[in-house]
Amino acid sequence: MARKKVKLAYITHDSKRRGTFKKRKNGLFKKLNEISTLCAIEACAIIFSQNDHLPEVWPSPWGVQKVLSRFKSLSEMEQRKKMLNQESFLKQRIEKGQEQLKKQRNENRKKEMTNLMFQCVNAAHIIGNVGLNDLNDLSWMIDQNLKQIERRTNETQAEEVVENRDENVIGSEQGMENNVDAMQSQQWSLDFTNNNFGDVLPFENGNNVPNGRWSY
Repeated sequence: MARKKVKLAYITHDSKRRGTFKKRKNGLFKKLNEISTLCAIEACAIIFSQNDHLPEVWPSPWGVQKVLSRFKSLSEMEQRKKMLNQESFLKQRIEKGQEQLKKQRNENRKKEMTNLMFQCVNAAHIIGNVGLNDLNDLSWMIDQNLKQIERRTNETQAEEVVENRDENVIGSEQGMENNVDAMQSQQWSLDFTNNNFGDVLPFENGNNVPNGRWSY
């Protein structure tokens, strides 16, 4: 059974927020232990809580110092290569949300113009008070549909040409085979008629009877 999608929002209820924090923190430590063991990497975690004066670390204070020392030994460019703070994270989420909103608006506009196009086709005229922007979008929608119809027509015609060509090739091959069979049959008949049976069957008299008699 799929897990229920969690709404990413601040939990206002104090006891529920503390319980969720404890559960998520233990889950995070468990995942860190799994990824460091399975992939043989060095990882650490430092968690500050508003309910605790001291931060919680994983796997240990010495382990955290070791990972941080190795990280600080890298160049500044390498350190910032995949670094993401709260501001950068929010900017990415906003940009992604704006792209999704733009895409959804375009989809809604296409559906709206498609509906208007079919209404005009059924009524055989432009219905209602349609503005200039709507007319421009409707014209674009009609052009797109005409191009799609033309492209599909060309594809169908090309497929029919290929099918007809294949049928003609098969018919030609069958005709050639029939001609070859007829020529072979005719040649066999000529060979049978013109063959000198004396060379094959050594009959001595003119009646083609061996030794002048038939053996019974």
